[in-house]
Amino acid sequence: MSKSLSIIGTRGYPSYYGGFETAVRKLAPFFADNGWKVTVYGRKGATKHDDPMRDDRIQTVETIGLESKSLSTLTFGLTSVVHSLVNKPDVALIMNVANGFWLPLLKMRGVPTVVNVDGIEWERAKWGALAKFVFKMGARLTARFGTVLVSDSIEIQRRWKEEFGRDSTFIPYGGETPGKYDVVPGLESGTYVLMVARFVPENTIAEFLTAAEQIAVNHPVVIVGSTGYGGELDEMAKTLSVGSPNVTWLGHVSDDKKLFSLWQHAGVYFHGHSVGGTNPALVQAMACGAPVIARFTPYNLEVLTVEDHLVPAEPAAIEQAIRHMLTNPEVRKAASVFNESRARESYNWRDVCRDYEETIAGAKLLKIKPLALDAKSDVQNAD
Repeated sequence: MSKSLSIIGTRGYPSYYGGFETAVRKLAPFFADNGWKVTVYGRKGATKHDDPMRDDRIQTVETIGLESKSLSTLTFGLTSVVHSLVNKPDVALIMNVANGFWLPLLKMRGVPTVVNVDGIEWERAKWGALAKFVFKMGARLTARFGTVLVSDSIEIQRRWKEEFGRDSTFIPYGGETPGKYDVVPGLESGTYVLMVARFVPENTIAEFLTAAEQIAVNHPVVIVGSTGYGGELDEMAKTLSVGSPNVTWLGHVSDDKKLFSLWQHAGVYFHGHSVGGTNPALVQAMACGAPVIARFTPYNLEVLTVEDHLVPAEPAAIEQAIRHMLTNPEVRKAASVFNESRARESYNWRDVCRDYEETIAGAKLLKIKPLALDAKSDVQNAD
């Protein structure tokens, strides 16, 4: 029996932009291996057609939309959904609650949806009042019209139950335990501080860069990431790297092998993400055995479990914690061994992909009544 899946809400396949794209790079081939016809919707120019990571079994469709900070997700989501309505897949996997506005269209077509709700987008500092309102409304529509919801952390799962009255399936992100890589040229293993993050305020970028200025007096600092469109945080990183020979700013890095090497050989990896749930960069850093200092949030505590390695978003506290770990080999070694073991047991792609397929296969068995928009009565179990 044929099985078809459309994946909507990412930049495409294979893409290296963020957590959703990382997940799709793992999920799409897994589903193809298990007999699913997979279509991934994306944006023109967001992927390379000659990418060696591309699996030719995965169909890709580029749709149109408005390339703007606040409207891109909504507009590309709409055109992807409209295209998907014609093909009518067995199930649609939707990334991002902003696409909740278009879930009624899929419901009217009788297509069951599995929605990854991501983090609490309406609390992100990078969004203005209008964007926060849009995300909150999208979340309400997702809660009403989504067939099955997926939360990538227990805390996100709790928030959705508390705020929207919806249960969700917990499926975190995974990490890949790689083989050993050589240290990146110009760096010395175990001596440098690393940060990998998109340059947005809620990722504690400014606070880390302030701390890094002092740390770099004695230790190398490597910064991976950017805003993608310039701005104050990019200028801050540029000024720091130009002014200090101990600071290396690499910008955005899409080479997984290089990132794995950076994490494997880092003396300390600082993780400042504060709003999302289980963050892909954090679990991948752990899978690489990186000793981690992270911003204190319920999400990071849930993943790391060790409060001693969590700090407030204050430059002085960040600097102190990093220096303590960096100058104590026994602390670094213990953190490295624990993190790698926890990632292998609780955050691995094998289990993540299996859980997604079980969830999506279950959604396929649900009968969606076309045009029945009452969320309390539109989903029935198949006979």
